[in-house]
Amino acid sequence: MQDIYRIANTDAGLSLEEIRVALLESLQGRQLRKVLILPPDFTRFHSGAGFITNVYYHALAEQGVQVDVLPALGTHVPVTKEQWERMFGDVPYERMLIHNWRTDVIELGQVPADYLSEITEGLWTDPVSVEINRRVMDESYDLIISPGQVVPHEVVGMANHAKNLFVGVGGSDMINKSHMVGAVYGMERMMGKENTPVRKLFDYGMAHFLKDRPILFALTVTTAPGGAIRTHGLFLGEGRQCFTEAVKLSQQKNIDFVPRGLKKCVVYLDPSEFKSTWLGNKAIYRTRMAMADGGELIVLAPGVARFGEDDEVDRLIRKYGYRGRLNTLEAFKKPENQDLRDNMGAAAHLIHGSSDGRFTITYAVKDIPKGEIEGVGFRAADYDEMAAKYDPAKLRYGYNTVDGEEIYFIPNPALGLWIDRERFEREA
Repeated sequence: MQDIYRIANTDAGLSLEEIRVALLESLQGRQLRKVLILPPDFTRFHSGAGFITNVYYHALAEQGVQVDVLPALGTHVPVTKEQWERMFGDVPYERMLIHNWRTDVIELGQVPADYLSEITEGLWTDPVSVEINRRVMDESYDLIISPGQVVPHEVVGMANHAKNLFVGVGGSDMINKSHMVGAVYGMERMMGKENTPVRKLFDYGMAHFLKDRPILFALTVTTAPGGAIRTHGLFLGEGRQCFTEAVKLSQQKNIDFVPRGLKKCVVYLDPSEFKSTWLGNKAIYRTRMAMADGGELIVLAPGVARFGEDDEVDRLIRKYGYRGRLNTLEAFKKPENQDLRDNMGAAAHLIHGSSDGRFTITYAVKDIPKGEIEGVGFRAADYDEMAAKYDPAKLRYGYNTVDGEEIYFIPNPALGLWIDRERFEREA
């Protein structure tokens, strides 16, 4: 199939009909009996992948094709029926398969240690097992469709493409070690860039172990001002080039340079999307390159009621806390902390979720006691009090003045990356 690219002519984005026509074009000439779709889960609601999945499902089902939908959960909790209906519309909930990153995977091979050492400048010297959900390798599937959003990402640089496979429906070794590779190499060296060490790790897996599988990528570049999804580009292809083209557009649409470091930044986390600090810490990842030294980041998180997405990760976060890169690496190296060594993804998350003392982080939540928030290394504040002062319904995206003080407001951190232009140009 020849790649199909659609780029919007205006900031309003592509129409749903323009998207639908391109998706149907990507199916032309295919003789299919059984298809597997791997959309992101509800935490990527604004990707537009729900609509894409719906279009593909109905177009294929009308042709008598069996269509299974396996959300790329990674380590996240399964999609609820309410979330499913909001994201995927009238695709039957019964068509959903649930990925278990611990038990549903098979090992395809390894990315060798010498290659990892080469791409990380010697910072990582262990091999990585390439694991993936067994259904991806099931030859009864004539086509595997992988929809998702290309956007700046703290672990890989730019999200999606092979990441949706090796992390979204991948196994523990790849998930854990890819996160640690990114944390050790340094997220600020990678965010917003295409060819990072973690991306090269995923590319190796694609080239060596999935090159013969019939995988169609349906990549979007979106923004969501006011919560309404705007799809600025759609990139359909079976190779790597569609990702490269999507990255170029995302770098234009999803990276916001602020003229100077932010002294105070307020980020709002939609309660339907963010229910844990594991997800909510995007407020930290995506703003850290914009925060001024000594600044304050306030996270308004009405839906955050726990730390980890599962009980074991929640326990690890409570035990070790967000204490900074060096403290976490020191704890990781100690033989008595085997529980942390066995969960490298959690260790990487702890590194990502700290400011390393450069600025303060205040979490304002409803359902976690202040003492527990402070116990993991954050400052704590009452949500209702903070929301009364920094009302997310009244603040506009960008600079605002509250009680004579300048603040910068971000209504959804998952859709962008914010960078201090002065620091960026100084350190370039």
